[in-house]
Amino acid sequence: MSNKVIVVGGGAAGMMAAIVARRNGAEVTILERNDRVGRKILATGNGRCNYTNINLSASNYHGKNPKFVYSALSSFDLYQTLDFFERLGITPAIEDDGRVFPLSFQSSSVLDVLRYEIKDLGVRLITEAQVVDIKKKKDFLVSLKDGRQFRSDKLILATGGKAMPTSGSDGNGYNLARKLGHSITEIFPGLVQLKLDGDLFKQMKGVRFVGKASLYTNDNFLLADKGDILFTDYGISGPPILQLSRTALDCLNKGERVSLKIAVIHTMDKDDLDKYLIQRFKYMPSKPISQALIGLINKRLILPILKELNINKDKNVANISRAHINKLSKLLTSWEFRVIGSKPWQFAQVTAGGVNTDEVDNRTMESKKVEGLYIVGELLDIDGDCGGFNLQWAWSSGYVAGTSAAL
Repeated sequence: MSNKVIVVGGGAAGMMAAIVARRNGAEVTILERNDRVGRKILATGNGRCNYTNINLSASNYHGKNPKFVYSALSSFDLYQTLDFFERLGITPAIEDDGRVFPLSFQSSSVLDVLRYEIKDLGVRLITEAQVVDIKKKKDFLVSLKDGRQFRSDKLILATGGKAMPTSGSDGNGYNLARKLGHSITEIFPGLVQLKLDGDLFKQMKGVRFVGKASLYTNDNFLLADKGDILFTDYGISGPPILQLSRTALDCLNKGERVSLKIAVIHTMDKDDLDKYLIQRFKYMPSKPISQALIGLINKRLILPILKELNINKDKNVANISRAHINKLSKLLTSWEFRVIGSKPWQFAQVTAGGVNTDEVDNRTMESKKVEGLYIVGELLDIDGDCGGFNLQWAWSSGYVAGTSAAL
C-alpha cells in the first residue's frame, strides 16, 4: 500500500517535494494557504525567475551549519535541476554571471509547468487551507483553521519563512515546527535593502550607479561586492547591497558597529583618482567645483558630496586645495556610512535563520525529533546568496524530502 504524504505549503520546495513523492508512488496532498500555489515564484528574478545558477557551490549558503547543504545539493545538483525543468518544458537562458532563467524570461513559465505536472500526476491540491495544528501519534493529524482535518503517514513542512509575507510566508511554519518539538534559531531578513544613518538620502534618492560596496564591522573588513547600487530615501539598495545584507544584519544583531564603504568610482583607487582630479581641474580652472564634477559622477550626487566635505559649491576649482581634492578622492572611492537596520520583512527576499539543522537529517530532510516528518526549503536555518541559490535549495531539499517520504 502506498504512503500517504501531506505537503504543507505549495511553494517551490513544496511543489518539488510533492512531484517527486508522487513519481515515487506516494499518494500526495498539498495544503496551500493561498488561493493558488507558487505565489512567491512569480516575484523571483524581478518576474523572470532566476531558478538556479551555473556557479552553484555550497559556499553560496549560510546558517549556523552551512555544510548541511552538501548532501541535498549532491543528491539533486545543478545538472539534474536543469534536466528536470527541461523535461517539463523550460529551456534555460544562462546569463554572464551564471544566473539561469527560462528562455521565455517569465516566472509564470516555471510556475505553470510545475502546476501542470502536479495536475498530470494526480497530486491532490487543496488551496485556502491554513494549517494551524499538527499532531503525531501513529500517523499525522493535520488541522486547518476552518476545522477540516487530514491524516497522513508522512508529512513535509514546506511553509517558507517570513520573507515576503504577502506570498503566504508569515512565519506560521516556525510555530508548527515548535509544536512538533523543534527549536528555531534567531530569524532576520536576508537579501534586503539596508537603512543607513545620515541626512543626505532624500537628496540622493533614485541615484543609480555601478559601484562597489564593502562591509566592515568594528572597522574590520568582512566582504565586498560590485554592481548596480541605488541610493534611496532610507539608505541604499541594489544587488551588491542585498548580497551583503545578511552578514550586516547578523553583525548588528550581535551588537557590533557595522559600516558600508561605497565606491562611487570603483575603477580607480584613491591615489589614481587623486592624480586624475588634479589633472582634470587644470583643464577648467575658472569653473565652480559644482560644474567641474559634471560628467564624472551622477549630477545629483554633486551637491550632497560637496556638503558632506564642507566645500562651497561655487568655489572655482583653481582655489580648491590639495587637501580638499584628497578628501574628495577618498570619499568617491570609499564613502563611509553606518548601517542602522534594514527594510522590514515584506521587502526581504529570503529569511535568515530557521529550524535548527542539527535536528534534521541532511541526507533525507527527515526530522530527528519526529519520525516521518520532513522539513525543507526556507523554513530551515539555511539561506543562499542572491542569484538563484535560494530556489536551488528549495528544489534540492524538496527533491530529497519527496524521495525519502515516498519510501
